[in-house]
Amino acid sequence: MKTGWKKRIEINPDIMGGKPVVKGTRVPVEVIVGGLAGGMKFEEVCKEYRIKLEDIKAALAYAAETLSEEHLIAVSR
Repeated sequence: MKTGWKKRIEINPDIMGGKPVVKGTRVPVEVIVGGLAGGMKFEEVCKEYRIKLEDIKAALAYAAETLSEEHLIAVSR
């Protein structure tokens, strides 16, 4: 999987408790993805959090790569 997101997303234990954020900001990837999932438009996210479209794309790429590496185990009830 491509890792172009690494130019714009950082994970640092001293920033937001180590959550992935847009470099140079304290805007977590989860906030960006959550905003989009909640119906915000890309332009609204950019304006609300003072980030660029490229930052949003990097956040989505990070989320996609993270999910592709996640292994789930089905548990029947």
